[in-house]
Amino acid sequence: MKLSILEYTQEELEELVSPRFRAKQIYNWLYQKHAESFDEMANLPKKIRHELTQKFNISPVEIVQKQKSSDGSIKYLFQLEDGHTVEAVLLKMKDAQYDENGELIHHAKFTVCVSSQVGCKVGCAFCLTAKGGFIRNLSAGEIVAQVLEIKKDNQIESNRRVNIVYMGMGEPLDNLDNLSKAIKIFSNENGLSISPKRQTVSTSGISSKIKKLGQMELGVQLAISLHAVDDELREELITMNKAYNIASIIDAVKSFPVNTRKRVMFEYPVIKDVNEDIKSAKRLIKLLEGIKSKVNLIYFNPYQGTKCKRPEPEQMKRFQEYLLSRGLLCTIRESKGIDISAACGQLREQELKR
Repeated sequence: MKLSILEYTQEELEELVSPRFRAKQIYNWLYQKHAESFDEMANLPKKIRHELTQKFNISPVEIVQKQKSSDGSIKYLFQLEDGHTVEAVLLKMKDAQYDENGELIHHAKFTVCVSSQVGCKVGCAFCLTAKGGFIRNLSAGEIVAQVLEIKKDNQIESNRRVNIVYMGMGEPLDNLDNLSKAIKIFSNENGLSISPKRQTVSTSGISSKIKKLGQMELGVQLAISLHAVDDELREELITMNKAYNIASIIDAVKSFPVNTRKRVMFEYPVIKDVNEDIKSAKRLIKLLEGIKSKVNLIYFNPYQGTKCKRPEPEQMKRFQEYLLSRGLLCTIRESKGIDISAACGQLREQELKR
C-alpha cells in the first residue's frame, strides 16, 4: 500500500525530492491549489511527477457519507484505506456578510472538528465513540486529510483560514506524536497556513501529556473536557479519572503556556439532573481559582440508547449567570447539528449497523 504524501512535513519532503525547493512546490499544489493528482503539478518535471505517482497517494481518506444540518453544519464520515471509518464536522460559526450592493464585506467563518483515533480508550459514559472500542491511532496524514477534503468539498478558498478543533472521535493526547506532526503540517505557511493559535486541542485530561504538550511549545490552544467538578461524579462519567484525577489535571493546566491574549478553555458538558445544579457551579468556581480560564457550557447531545438527558435552557442560563456573577468568564455553546447525527460517533455507529 502506498503512503499518502500528506504524511510528510515540508522538511521531510525536502529529503525525499531533489532539488529541495520542489518540496515547497508540492506543498503549494497539495494545500493551496488542491491538486487531485501528481500529473496536475505542471511546474514539476515529468520525471518527478512519475516518481511521486509510483511512491505516493495523495489523500488517505474518502468521503463516504455526509449529513447537512439546517444550521449549516455538515457531518462527514470518512473511510480510511484499511476500511475503518472516522467522523469530522464542518461548523459554520458566522455567515458571510454582504453590503446593500451585494458586495462581500466579511467571509463566512468555519471551524473543523477532526478525529484523532478510530474509536477511543477513554470511555466516557455519555459518548457513543467508545461503544465500539479502540481500534487504532490515526496517522498525521489522516488527520490532515480530513480538513483538506472538507475545504475542497465546500470550495473554501485556499487563502481562507479555518479553525481546527481536535475534538472529534478519539483522545488527541493519546496520539500525541501524530497530533503534533499534524499541527506542524497545518501551520506551514506554504500549505494550509493555519496558525497554531487557530488550533485547539481538546482533551479529557491526560495530565502527564498535557504537560508534555506544553513543553513542546507548539502554540496551540488547550481545552479541557471537565465533565464534573468532583472525582466521585467524574469517575462515574469517565473511568480515566482514576488514573488522572481532577487535581492532577488542574496542576498540569497551571503549567501550560498560555498566550497572554488567550485563556484555557474548560468544556463542561451539562447533563440534566447530573451536573447542572448550583452546588456544582460553586465547586467549579473554586476549582478554577487562579487559572486564566473560560468555561464553555455544552448541551448534552442525546443519542439512541443513552440514559443521559439534555438540560433545560432555563437551567443552563441559571448555571451560566451564577458563574458570571462570581467573575468566571462563561458562555453557553449553542448546539450545532441537532437535526443530524452530530454527536461524536453517531454517524459511524449508524453506518456500522447497516
